[in-house]
This record gives sequence, structure tokens and C-alpha cells, in this order.
Amino acid sequence: PRSQQVRLRQAAGGATTSERAMADEEPLPSGWEKRMSRKSGRIYFFNHITNKSQWERPKAGGNHNSVEPDKVRCSHLLVKHNQSRRPSSWRQEEITRSKEEALETLNEYIQTIKSGDASFESLASKYSDCSSAREGGDLGYFGKGQMQRPFEEATYSLKIGEMSNPVFTDSGIHIILRTA
Repeated sequence: PRSQQVRLRQAAGGATTSERAMADEEPLPSGWEKRMSRKSGRIYFFNHITNKSQWERPKAGGNHNSVEPDKVRCSHLLVKHNQSRRPSSWRQEEITRSKEEALETLNEYIQTIKSGDASFESLASKYSDCSSAREGGDLGYFGKGQMQRPFEEATYSLKIGEMSNPVFTDSGIHIILRTA
């Protein structure tokens, strides 16, 4: 009885059938996916953001969601100005616009995106002063300490799919779209 229950729990990956069924109904936290081990045939969980895997199902809710992810992914649209640390870009050899003009331009882009007249990706591809414009503004995954602090703080504070207000850094003024 007791030893049989333990063997059943072990065979079920540490949970009874009813516990596993209930857990399977809950969505996985962001970044996690369910996979099957080719070697053992057991189900495991893989986080494509952190590249970590584990046998235990990650918990949705509780303390798990309040913990910041190790890495985030975003796209951005950068508008440089004459006070930027490097006032040049792939679009313009010497950027002469003022900080105020850059902010005004960026606010126009925000309105265009919010109105649905253009996508974030299309505007970033055309108008961003960052070389990431080739990728629609996508910067890929990054962790803490890899970006300028205001940019990092803004990105980590956004929910996935959410767009920031203007963010000021030494590089210029950005709008950020958190993608993962």
C-alpha cells in the first residue's frame, strides 16, 4: 500500500494521476514548454528564454511569477539627437535634430502604432537610428547589466506585448516593445 503509492508517484514523475491531470490544465509560465526526453521517455520542461530544463513542472502563479526572468527580449525604435553619445546612424551620417525634435518624432511614431496605421516592426525598420532596424528593431534576448540602465529597467517593467513610453538613454530616445 504505502510502498505501492510511492512507486506510483515515482512512475508518475512525483505526482498522482489526478495531480498531474490538474497540473496539465494550468498554462505554463511564459518561456516554458513541455518536452519528452528521447532517452527516458519522461516529460520534462524547457525554458527557451534561459535555456534551462527541469523535470518538475514550473509553477504558474505564487512566487514564481513575481521573480524576474533571467533574460528578456525586446524590439526598439531609437531616435538619436545631437546630444546622443554617437550622433550618427546608418540612416544619417551626422544627426543634427534637437532632443525636443527627437521626442516629438518619437511621439508621432507612438501615435501611428497605437492608431494601427503602421506596425512597430515596420516603423523600426524604416526609421530607427539603430542597426537593429534590419531586424525590425529586434535586439534578441539580454540579461541584467547588458543594456543601459534606463533601457533595462523599462524593458523588465513591461509585460510581454506591451510598448513603453519614451525612454531616455545616452544613445537617444527609444520606444521599446517587450516580446519575451
